[in-house]
Amino acid sequence: MRLIFIALITCAVQPLWAERLLVAMDDTQRDHLKSYGLAFWTLERGIPVEWLLNYRGGAFLYDYHELIAIEAQIRGVSAVRVSEAQAAQIYAEVDGGNMEVVRLEQAPKIAVYTPPNKQPWDDAVTLALEYAQIDYEKIWDEDVLNGALDDYDWLHLHHEDFTGQYGKFYGSYGREAWYREQQSEYERMAQRLGYAKVSNQKKAVVTKIYEYMASGGFLFAMCSATDTFDIALAALDVDICHQVFDNDPADGGAQAKLDYSRTVAFKDFILEPNPLVYEFSDIDTTPTDVRQIRSAEAEYFTLFEFSAKYDPVPTMLTQCHTNIVDGFLGQTTAFRKKLIKESVILLGQEDGTDNVKYIHGRAGKGTFTFYAGHDPEDHKHHVHDPPTNLALHPNSPGYRLILNNVLFPAAKKKERKT
Repeated sequence: MRLIFIALITCAVQPLWAERLLVAMDDTQRDHLKSYGLAFWTLERGIPVEWLLNYRGGAFLYDYHELIAIEAQIRGVSAVRVSEAQAAQIYAEVDGGNMEVVRLEQAPKIAVYTPPNKQPWDDAVTLALEYAQIDYEKIWDEDVLNGALDDYDWLHLHHEDFTGQYGKFYGSYGREAWYREQQSEYERMAQRLGYAKVSNQKKAVVTKIYEYMASGGFLFAMCSATDTFDIALAALDVDICHQVFDNDPADGGAQAKLDYSRTVAFKDFILEPNPLVYEFSDIDTTPTDVRQIRSAEAEYFTLFEFSAKYDPVPTMLTQCHTNIVDGFLGQTTAFRKKLIKESVILLGQEDGTDNVKYIHGRAGKGTFTFYAGHDPEDHKHHVHDPPTNLALHPNSPGYRLILNNVLFPAAKKKERKT
């Protein structure tokens, strides 16, 4: 009986000659987010997937396997069986326009950098991965310092503060139990790992993450993990933390001692030294006056268009069924354009402003993508707000951008044309 079952499975995964399964990613798709999970599930089983950049919203094309079709149906993903002749027409259309076929070959191993204790806010990437049913593993400082990053292809950082200032929550939440418990726990961990204070430990962690990226790793960060990563790199040799954070005064000349040559994305930024101000530097463009905050629709940002054949990487990262994405706030809401290094590619920007939402660049042999804001489907996500239910947002453009980054490392590397 077991031999018969294995034989049936083997037959089921054999492709039917020249037939394909098309998962369109335009407005006809029932669940864009779970479509990424289907692609990941397929790659995990050793079956390549073709990503048709700019074709029907960034469609996926599979050799037809009955098991993939059944899995798509189970996940609620819209998929259409196409003939050899129809597939040829698709390839011809891709070849003749600003489109490209990118072959995805192997599912990347994913790590999410997150503290073991429960945080009073959600993590958009974790929500996206779990909704799309994409496997990931959690790691924290001790894992990073012990070399665990070598085991992963893709690393995510979210609402993290790499400067050792506990998120600059002191002014608003310094007396709350969760804040005091977090500070005590971080201090105990620093002592256990041999560091005099938390900021020193975070600098060591940032250095390890940078080395991981420079050796070929893929880094994706959101919210405050973006700017604090670069601030920590620039401040490796200087104490920028107020006494309320580490029990000793900050270096009075800290600003002049920052080394911008160490950063990956930002330059010439000015630190915010006041511990009562919920801000790290002038990189972030979050309005200081709440009356200046508008609606998500009014704060929309536009995704830039790239040449799919000559610039496949930024094209992959901006695949979406719309180029207009609703805005969303975060501790780091957007990046000030004049403070972004010239080598960095701008992927999305708020129209009529210098507020850049989405950027990408290289560091050594690896890459980074920074996406500002906290939760693409919660315009003003506050501490203690419940997590977003993505079952209510299966076609979220903002969450699609996150999942583009998850699949990006699976792409077969092509020789650069430019």
